[in-house]
Amino acid sequence: MILVATGLQREARLLAGPSLTVIAGGGDRLRLERELERGAAGAAGIISIGLGGALIDGLKPGDWVVAGEVVRADGPTVATHSGWAARLLAGLLGAQVASILGSDAMIADAESKRRAHQVSRAAVVDMESHIAAGVAAHHGLPFAAARVVSDAANRSLPKAAQAGMAADGRMDILAVLKSLAASPGQLPALIRVGSEAGIAFKALGRAHDLLGPGLGGLDLGQLPLDVA
Repeated sequence: MILVATGLQREARLLAGPSLTVIAGGGDRLRLERELERGAAGAAGIISIGLGGALIDGLKPGDWVVAGEVVRADGPTVATHSGWAARLLAGLLGAQVASILGSDAMIADAESKRRAHQVSRAAVVDMESHIAAGVAAHHGLPFAAARVVSDAANRSLPKAAQAGMAADGRMDILAVLKSLAASPGQLPALIRVGSEAGIAFKALGRAHDLLGPGLGGLDLGQLPLDVA
């Protein structure tokens, strides 16, 4: 069984499969860590996969980044399993290898993305990879990470979009509507964000066909055991 960390329940539904246990973090670090710890005992490996925000120019919605390492603000950088990363890179056509930054807080505006890249040198940020990396390291499990870009580095997410993720990974439509009611001028930006996220969700939905039922990790026994 492969343990999968992602952000939203919509991502979890796209990734679901018989050989996978998928957990949607919803931005709740403690819950995600707790559920990953619970599932790690029976796992062959852990992968963080889903949507992410670009931190560098040149990445557009739908582009894949496979992690060579995950950068954590609260701990050491964690290298990914080279064989698993190679399979992800081969399966996700056009993907590039780069560092992925894990952050407890959403990095939503263009200036914050620029600063995050300056500090971390990472290409993409998400809210799950650092947690999954820490659990994998704690249990000595192979670890991989791949993120599909949903918002470019020069995009700032409107407040309504930031409010849209509930703590269990569901979309909080009421919070989005309340934010829009308070600031209707966000609507064009919110529509753009939804359109670009749709491109990323389509790319994520194709991951099963491209990578196979175990997201490239079912044959870990045949891969080099270079666990960080």
